[in-house]
Amino acid sequence: MFSCITIFLVISLNNKIFISLEMEKLTNKEEQIMHILWKLEKAFVKDVLAEFSGNKPHYNTLSTIIRNLEDKGYVGYNAFGKTHQYYPLISKEDYRKRFFNNAIDNYFNSSYKNVVSFFAKEEKISIDDLKEIIALIEKDK
Repeated sequence: MFSCITIFLVISLNNKIFISLEMEKLTNKEEQIMHILWKLEKAFVKDVLAEFSGNKPHYNTLSTIIRNLEDKGYVGYNAFGKTHQYYPLISKEDYRKRFFNNAIDNYFNSSYKNVVSFFAKEEKISIDDLKEIIALIEKDK
């Protein structure tokens, strides 16, 4: 039996090459930082820190987390002397696709029907929403 394996190859401007069969899962804090980087597109650690509201991490802690994101292949940087300007190497859309595909595979037996059924049972989706989804599907046929 053969399975399809996607290989991700990312080359950053500092000539580091990352090859992985599956990108490492992000922690909640790493994902929060990625959302900030997607929003800002390019940012220094101080810029990322400024985007936090409420309980801000310490500058050094944030810097370490961003370097971990670089090691995982999610973030690249441009060096300006001793400081770095960071940018995402993976688009928000690509991350979202991977996240949802993994969640659907792991929690819903790779079944979109099970996903919709789950949300219907949890009353997270209305009948009108379901009708709209059906209309979209029928329109594309």
